[in-house]
Amino acid sequence: MEIINFILGLLHDPRGAIAGWIVTLGAVWVYTPLFLIVFIETGLVFFPFLPGDSLLFAAGVFSADGGGLNLGATLLVFYAAAILGNTSNYWIARFFGARIIDSGKIKALTPERMAKLDHFFEKYGGLTIVITRFMPFFRTFAPFIAGTGHMNFGKFTLFNCIGGISWVSLFVLVGFFFGGVPFVQEHFEIIVLGIVAVSVAPAFIGAVKAAISSRKSGKRDFEVEAAVDAERIARAKHARSEEEAR
Repeated sequence: MEIINFILGLLHDPRGAIAGWIVTLGAVWVYTPLFLIVFIETGLVFFPFLPGDSLLFAAGVFSADGGGLNLGATLLVFYAAAILGNTSNYWIARFFGARIIDSGKIKALTPERMAKLDHFFEKYGGLTIVITRFMPFFRTFAPFIAGTGHMNFGKFTLFNCIGGISWVSLFVLVGFFFGGVPFVQEHFEIIVLGIVAVSVAPAFIGAVKAAISSRKSGKRDFEVEAAVDAERIARAKHARSEEEAR
């Protein structure tokens, strides 16, 4: 229960969480929970719900002058966490992926999400690792799918580094440069929720499109089956008519 409350608190107010860590852990050890949260979100397929985007943004805010964090250290810690997390995820999947999927314990790894990722890999190849960095849930599952599919590790590492550095840089630097704006300070929680909403939007839109497409496909299949049945009945009636005529 404490873990759930911790995650909910982090989702609602990452700024308050970081401020508390700075006070209790000090200027050096505060980077430990920052590293662990991003590493766990990207490295363990069981924790796709951790708030990576909003945490990066909030850490960027605290990296501005007088915030308690150092921008260079913040970026390096998050780069390491994001890249090492994905690498860990890849190798876990490489050796245990099939067993984990068959166990059915990863409720968030739905058949729809797996199909979406398969489509991404077919369409974009290794760029999927970069693209999904900006999509919650999918960024946790993409390296896992890459591992189960035995994607070349050198190729994976290249796109992993590009994606990790791009993702971290974007959110941390946006927080760094715009976190001090009065409007942002006054509406911080709303902006964090907006970041989460924008991040989740592509996955939500994709799910809606997939559902609509599936429904249309099911309707077409029903119509085809109905047409086939009607044709079969018509042929049977015609055959009986010919027999009666004879």
